Amino acid sequence: MTFPATTHSYVLPQAYKNLKFTEEELPAPKSFEVLVKTRAVSLQFRDLLIANGRYPLPALQNLVPCSDMAGEIVFIGEDVRGDWKVGDRVCANFAADHIDGDPTPATQATSHGGQINGVLTEYKAFRPHSLVKIPDHLSFEEASTLPCAALTAYNALMGTVPLKGGDTVLVLGSGGVSIHALQIAVASGATVIATSSSDEKLKIAQKLGAKHIVNYKKTSDWDQEVLRLTNGRGADHVIEVGGNVTLSKSMKSTRMGGWIHLIGFAPPEVVVSAISKALNLRGVLIGSVRQFNEMNRLFASNPEVTRPYVDKVFPFDKAIDAYAYLESQAHFGKVVIKVA
Repeated sequence: MTFPATTHSYVLPQAYKNLKFTEEELPAPKSFEVLVKTRAVSLQFRDLLIANGRYPLPALQNLVPCSDMAGEIVFIGEDVRGDWKVGDRVCANFAADHIDGDPTPATQATSHGGQINGVLTEYKAFRPHSLVKIPDHLSFEEASTLPCAALTAYNALMGTVPLKGGDTVLVLGSGGVSIHALQIAVASGATVIATSSSDEKLKIAQKLGAKHIVNYKKTSDWDQEVLRLTNGRGADHVIEVGGNVTLSKSMKSTRMGGWIHLIGFAPPEVVVSAISKALNLRGVLIGSVRQFNEMNRLFASNPEVTRPYVDKVFPFDKAIDAYAYLESQAHFGKVVIKVA
């Protein structure tokens, strides 16, 4: 193909309100790379942390932000092996080199939109081992939500001790990870308890398959309500995204020997409570390419139940507005930027 001479990208010199729209030369891909045209990018809470200087890991200076994209292959290097072809619809894994097994410092050093440049750009070259094919039934906007939020939820529920039918899953809030976890749990035959401070958001959670809903502003002792709903047993799995704010009640909501999957940051004083109930506190660090492909098979076999919930799509030139909308927490599910 004839390569575009340039690509338009966003660069993060400081906070997201200072995002800089740039036009840069587009180098030809190396012989072992494929060139992908970005169609859609979804935003994560991590993107806000990085943009506002609150992320606990160092990020590149003048970073091209964002980790989650969906696009199509427009060129394949001559040394690329496998069944890739021009026109394939693909996502890139969050950590480019996390192919299988546990994460390592080396794989996490290849995290898009933090340790390496991200995907808020029109074109990007990838090593094909970091790519997965998009399920046929998903749009680019829907597929862009998969690499971080969906895969984190899948790794939480299907990782060390996989979810099984009949389990109870407690999901906190209505962000991307929680809603993907709700859908994955429903597709797997589990009972879901969903919490939110908004009755309108809880109605959507019910439509997506949550059996029980709890407004934690109206029911401040929501941990006791979870115990009531489970006849005193507690939840088998908790998707814990609140960290310091919610963890103590999440622990009270969990059955003895149950699993709390930590997505938000947790305080150190939880150790005693964890021991008293023999709880399993597991930090979840996205997932591997292998898990990504496994998750896509689950989504393809349960297309309607697992269809990503996209709250709002912003055009490429309104990226700052998309960040602001995510920060407002008015969204349910995912916020997406349509690139092309």
